[in-house]
Amino acid sequence: MDDDSPIFQLVAGVALTLTILALFGGYLGRLHPLGDSLAVGRPFAVVAVLLLAVVANMAGLQMASFGAVLLAMLTGLQLFMAFNWPGPPGRLTLYQKNLRFDNAALVALEADIRAANPMMLTLQEVSEPNLTLLAALKDMLPNQLVCPGGTVGGTAVATRLTPVEGATICAPGLAAMQVRTNDAEFWIVSVHLQWPWPYEQADQTRALLPVLAGLEGPVIMAGDFNMVRWGSSVGRLAAAARVQPAGPTMGSYLGFAPWLRLPVDHVFSPSGGRVAPRSLLGSDHLGLFAGLEL
Repeated sequence: MDDDSPIFQLVAGVALTLTILALFGGYLGRLHPLGDSLAVGRPFAVVAVLLLAVVANMAGLQMASFGAVLLAMLTGLQLFMAFNWPGPPGRLTLYQKNLRFDNAALVALEADIRAANPMMLTLQEVSEPNLTLLAALKDMLPNQLVCPGGTVGGTAVATRLTPVEGATICAPGLAAMQVRTNDAEFWIVSVHLQWPWPYEQADQTRALLPVLAGLEGPVIMAGDFNMVRWGSSVGRLAAAARVQPAGPTMGSYLGFAPWLRLPVDHVFSPSGGRVAPRSLLGSDHLGLFAGLEL
């Protein structure tokens, strides 16, 4: 087939248009939760647009190809910064981990947490068997809050910082404890969102927004958001908590395949912070270790 034949042009143009629409749709999560589902695939959509731009150019669609390349470069630069730009280091250390409800490596995970020696620990999928981890860490992180969840377990916060009496909150997929240091009081929040559309992430996000907005004072928030950092649901929760993402973002969920790493675990604080990965250790999520500032 001739590269500039009408059929080749039609196929190339339609494929490029559909891919651009999918890329653009990922920015419309506030209008419909489908947008957030599309946002998860934004890095793949950028690559697809670039490849199809080459095909469109071969088909004689030079103007469409040029516009597609510009769009992909602009979007790709934003993603490159998110994946590569480190945040500022901080003094307040936090270890974030989705345990996986049936974790069979709790001893190794306990050793890793002890080696990291965090001031704060945020956990998700805290099932009944996983409570043994919190019990084992009681000497190191004595102040603990466990909020029950569904079939895969709840959320938890543990810390060696001094808790503010009576300042704890449990909500669906959220555990929050207010603590104090020598010079500040702030909230530690552990979040576990459900999967995005067609699942119930959007509804859960709407329910948690007033909870986070009602927390008085600074907030440190971490968890398994089942959503990329640039998704609407994560952005709305961060805005309600008045926090900035710690960087860089990284592929933390390996549950689909070892080569398909989705960046769905995040840490936030008022001034952002710097994040480094920890090993799987019985989970399908990497742990995150962050240094943060208020």
